[in-house]
Amino acid sequence: MADRLGPDRTRAQRGMVLSSPVVLLSVVAVLLAGFAFVMTRGGEPTEREIATPVGATESPSATASPTAEPTAEPTKKRKKPVRRAEVLVEVYNNSGVTGLAGSVADSATDIGWQVVGADNWYGSIPENTVYYPARLKRAAKQLALDLGIDRRMPVAGAMKGDRLTVILTGEI
Repeated sequence: MADRLGPDRTRAQRGMVLSSPVVLLSVVAVLLAGFAFVMTRGGEPTEREIATPVGATESPSATASPTAEPTAEPTKKRKKPVRRAEVLVEVYNNSGVTGLAGSVADSATDIGWQVVGADNWYGSIPENTVYYPARLKRAAKQLALDLGIDRRMPVAGAMKGDRLTVILTGEI
């Protein structure tokens, strides 16, 4: 095998010049992302729903009546969890406690609710209440649980229909 000589009769060197460490990091990042994709893509579900076939019959037991048919228990659909960050919340103070709406608004924000306002409320409310539009009923229940409020009511009067409204009559 003959040596390759350059124009000045010296041995030509072969190699690769790396333009920047950023290129190396980019290549590594792409390889890691590909590896993560392959490792986390969905496979067989680990849980399976088992249903009784329609035509299946069981032999009657000694204590069962001959006319009794086996009943399949209905499967419960799991409701999606409430996404606190996607629900708008307003908090109003209807008590003599200064700063109550602000402190409860801060607590709700810390839990993950999207609090868009805190102010005073003028009116007659019997106790701490979470008001909700029909489509946010589950979210109202969750907010009431998070804040320790027992009373929930549908929106009334001038309340906005796209958010939950908390009216406080005393400390929680």
